[in-house]
Amino acid sequence: MKNFLFLGAALLALPCSSAWAQGPVSGTVTDARTGLVLPGATVLLDGAASAATDAAGTFSIPAVPAGAHELRVTFLGYEPLVQPVRGQVAAQRLASPLRPGGVLTGEALVTASRANDRTATAYTNVSKEQLQARNFGQDLPYLLDQTPSVVVTSDAGAGVGYTDIRIRGTSNTGINMTINGVPLNDAESHGSFLINLPDLASSINSLQVQRGVGTSQNGGAAFGASINISTLENRREAYGETQNSVGSFGTWKNNVSFGTGLLNGHFTVDGRLSRIKSDGYMNRAASDLKSYYFAAGYQQKSTLLKFITFSGREKTYQAWNGVPEPALTGDRTLAQQFADNYALSDADAERVLREGRRYSFYTYDNQTDNYQQNHYQLHLTQGLGADWNLGAALHLTRGFGYYENYQAAQALTDYGLADVIIGVDTITATNLINRKWLDNYFYGGTFALNYQPRANDAFQATVGGAWNQFVNDHYGEVIWAQYASNGPIRQRYYFNDARKTDYHAYARATWQVAPRLGVYADAQVRHIAYNLDGLEEGLVDVRTRARYTFFNPKAGVTFSPTAGQQLYASYAVGQREPVRADFTDRPAGQPLPRAERLDDIEVGYRFAQPEATVLGPHTALRLEANYFYMRYRNQLVATGQLDAVGTPLRTNVGRSYRTGLELTGSASANDKVSLSSTLTLSRNRVLDYRQILFDSNFAPVVSAETRPSAISYSPAVVSAHTLEGQPLKGLRVALLYKTVSRQYLDNSASEDRRLRPYQVLDLRLRYTIRPAWVKEIELGLLVNNVLNREYVANGYTYGNLDAAGQQLNYNFYYPQATRNFLASVGMKF
Repeated sequence: MKNFLFLGAALLALPCSSAWAQGPVSGTVTDARTGLVLPGATVLLDGAASAATDAAGTFSIPAVPAGAHELRVTFLGYEPLVQPVRGQVAAQRLASPLRPGGVLTGEALVTASRANDRTATAYTNVSKEQLQARNFGQDLPYLLDQTPSVVVTSDAGAGVGYTDIRIRGTSNTGINMTINGVPLNDAESHGSFLINLPDLASSINSLQVQRGVGTSQNGGAAFGASINISTLENRREAYGETQNSVGSFGTWKNNVSFGTGLLNGHFTVDGRLSRIKSDGYMNRAASDLKSYYFAAGYQQKSTLLKFITFSGREKTYQAWNGVPEPALTGDRTLAQQFADNYALSDADAERVLREGRRYSFYTYDNQTDNYQQNHYQLHLTQGLGADWNLGAALHLTRGFGYYENYQAAQALTDYGLADVIIGVDTITATNLINRKWLDNYFYGGTFALNYQPRANDAFQATVGGAWNQFVNDHYGEVIWAQYASNGPIRQRYYFNDARKTDYHAYARATWQVAPRLGVYADAQVRHIAYNLDGLEEGLVDVRTRARYTFFNPKAGVTFSPTAGQQLYASYAVGQREPVRADFTDRPAGQPLPRAERLDDIEVGYRFAQPEATVLGPHTALRLEANYFYMRYRNQLVATGQLDAVGTPLRTNVGRSYRTGLELTGSASANDKVSLSSTLTLSRNRVLDYRQILFDSNFAPVVSAETRPSAISYSPAVVSAHTLEGQPLKGLRVALLYKTVSRQYLDNSASEDRRLRPYQVLDLRLRYTIRPAWVKEIELGLLVNNVLNREYVANGYTYGNLDAAGQQLNYNFYYPQATRNFLASVGMKF
């Protein structure tokens, strides 16, 4: 730590080059047709990424050296804009209108699935620079914490390790995620486990969050939102970068990135190596994460070809069981109830109260999750004349790994082992260590044919589709047993294999009927075949045959009353198949899960005034209001319980809905100060909730009555606010404030099974200098939870009736870290 502080002080003392004597260049990037600002556009000075537009569409380059330069502005789905700039002492301000189009950006697949101002949907663009500003080593959900309707949580408590994101109350199993147009969600669980791709944010060049059903995507339907990630950036100039962070709970992040720039006018090579380690806020919640990214590209005239491979390997101590309620409250009666339920020794029962909110149930030293995921993608973008282009990709994802688990007093017969007879004693149970394995392949191809006329962009269209297959083996091994019985080495006690085939096609078009009026239509047909054979843990037969065919139409209309204003409305249908756990883990006696359907209505208003003279010169203002009504049929909602590997158990509810209002606004002045805020007010209800209780033998007892109730994990109020200023040249100071209202752990809306509201304030400092011997040095400091709040962001519950018919509840929580910090040093060469 002393060395780190010494290095920071030395860097602050470095002399700056004469470039500081030059004047700044700033501007606003807008849509040339509507006048709406474009947040997240990339601004390059002489081919090097120099800035990105903020929420108000503005950018600023602090100093431009003397002489002639080229300013290039790019934004996905728009033609690049090149502007000459000459360095001078006086400040310069530019207007940068972009025209829709953008043939051969290298991102034809990404463009085809992204929303824009013509698609009448709610979305947020996040640029590479915006991600880098928050990227101190925490997982991607934490970098999106300030976007509308988002709630994030971390099992280990500090944002490193297993993290989760919910948007509009929908967990990541209902959030469609793609990387370069290729599905990332696990085909069986629908989850996107970003822990398998640590430091992915360092390779992202742009990201879009769509809320609601959104546009047709590759992979499963979006049931609350979609996150569309692009890493396809082609940087024309050679570069080298490194970022190193250190912080609380033994957290370290180190990475190095490089790129050759454009070689011989045709070739590019980019790469990254990363490592992130953390002990975690929770006891015994350490993470050791490694990843790489490599891309090689070729371009010539109307052809772009790019091969990308990236991989992540994680080893984490299991923290997914959370903390029992008495560890937070200190209630000795509940602590004894917990100890009795889990057959804890007196010493372990006392440890619950002693460790408190950082308690970990596990003590076995190798109670770890070990998994590796390798991704391979081959992308082709081919121009087909002046108005057409084709984007296509082949992909393969290879995943394999296990989690190791110590378990006490396990029945030998559950593991295919014979009882052990020693003398006159018959031993029927043993302590043992098992490993539960996943071994899978996901492969397929995607395409998008885009019509983007250059002469007249009033009508644009895309036809696309994909074929994907997922093959997954699930099996368990006993690697040690106190009484091994007749078991061989690595006794395999269950095995099942799954095969899922998914193919779909879609067509989408936008038509500018009049200069101010546009219409949008989108239709998708998707077919899924899922086969599962074999035995699950406990020797349960999980044979499943499921077939689904979905038709998902979408339509919208936009109207621009004046430049910089837009009204929009859309209707979209999303249908989604159940996940694996819905089939294999449903309670005894419950029917097979049914597919879900979502009818989504979005109505909104956007206002953007890049030069708001009311607030003063060079001041940008942006406002947006979006109303949503999401009506579900057979929605699969979390019951509050988890299965053996921490996956939430779900059940169909006949009728439910989410409705609310999302308000966002931002204002900035001369790049000296900016304020952005988002507020979501929502109502989330199950209309015909029927409570299911369990008796003392955990057999279901179904309540006869139905009633309206709140949907679990769905806060009524979520807000995020960022105030950022530049008090000194090169120094940026930001305050980030997040609020989340009450959430329920199940669908009963019971006050004794809920998460309390919480508010979190973070502080971020970034200081950039440009000495003569290196392009840029940035020193950063992120202080999380400045006010030192003890809050809980997630949890689960289960319960049963005791012999007297009294309901017993077991609540578990995921406490988040108290005040902590991450400090970083980044260098660009």
